[in-house]
Amino acid sequence: MVYVDSTVPLRAAACAATMALCRSSCVTTTLLQSDLPGLDLLHRGKVRDVYALPGNELLIVASDRLSAFDVVLPDPIPGKGEMLCQMSNFWFAKTAHLVPNHLTGRAVADVLPAGTDVALYTKRSVVAKRLKPVPIEAIARGYLIGSGWKDYQRTGRVSEITLPDGLRQAEQLRESIFTPSTKAAAGAHDENIGFDAVVATIGADLAEQVRAATLAIYKYAADYAAQRGILIADTKLEFGTDENGRLLVMDEMLTPDSSRFWPADTYRVGTSPPSYDKQFVRDYLETLDWDKTAPGPHVPAEVIEGTRAKYAEALQRLAGIVLD
Repeated sequence: MVYVDSTVPLRAAACAATMALCRSSCVTTTLLQSDLPGLDLLHRGKVRDVYALPGNELLIVASDRLSAFDVVLPDPIPGKGEMLCQMSNFWFAKTAHLVPNHLTGRAVADVLPAGTDVALYTKRSVVAKRLKPVPIEAIARGYLIGSGWKDYQRTGRVSEITLPDGLRQAEQLRESIFTPSTKAAAGAHDENIGFDAVVATIGADLAEQVRAATLAIYKYAADYAAQRGILIADTKLEFGTDENGRLLVMDEMLTPDSSRFWPADTYRVGTSPPSYDKQFVRDYLETLDWDKTAPGPHVPAEVIEGTRAKYAEALQRLAGIVLD
């Protein structure tokens, strides 16, 4: 199922306007934690800070915080929030014909408190519709890796989907699959669940819509990325419903934080391929005597820069945005 929406032309125009702003100036800033006096802070997550705005809207700010193993690390990745925001906006614009999204198209500068450094927030923030979140993580997988690989090794299944025998790590699946997970509280770990559990949580109709939307977005993005030398192994999406019960995709979309991007030229079945994400940091942390609980350790400058370079390369190859 692909969703046809009469507001798609307007939303596509809004997404395109946001992308034009992102492309117009790509000098990065650094922001560990937002500070916007006068706005009501609703939530400070591992990466994003969310503020209430009038008119049932939100200001979502992507910080440069980096989390690994569900712990926020003390050192930021300079420009990471801008790169995540620009990547998401790129994909929101690209997929607006498939599924409507939460972007309003309003200029961030118009909602910032007086005296705010506009340059610090413009390219890392969006004004979005305030939606009712769908309480699951919507995950599409095209390759067998990560928790899916671990579940397959143990049971031969992923999210209660039985897969053929003899698959190897990182092997491409015959067709992409929907493998939802719980949306765990801060500090806890998400758990893979089957489609029946999704139906029990949100109802059959909405569950079918979420599955169809997730797979449609993944298939479109995977085809697009493959033409640019990048394999999207899997991705996690979040959805919400508006006041009319209409499903929209929200939060972030197809970023290195929510997806596994593999360079096609180094992809090998039977291994865990190198990727354009924070695996660079995870690999370093695995060398430490750290129990993976807060507080997280400091990360050396060369690891920070290496991680930033991975994000920047993905942004350039997929969206054509080059950072200074």
